[in-house]
Amino acid sequence: MGLLTALVTAPLLPVRVALWVAERVAEEAEAVYYDPGPVRAALAELEHRLVEGEIDEETFDREEDALLDRLEEIEEFRRSGR
Repeated sequence: MGLLTALVTAPLLPVRVALWVAERVAEEAEAVYYDPGPVRAALAELEHRLVEGEIDEETFDREEDALLDRLEEIEEFRRSGR
């Protein structure tokens, strides 16, 4: 039965391989998107820019809020166990 099944399903092999590759790409994209490291680095850079006088307090607050929201989204994703 294994040989017969292999022969019958052989035309579907490219589709299964394409789906497998798409799943791996999606997993990697998700891992990169939900990595808190770059967001934390952006927060540190933002604080550095404020200290150096490159941005004002209002810009800092606005950008910091966006980055903190992003960190919260990442934490929620990780808690959901996806």
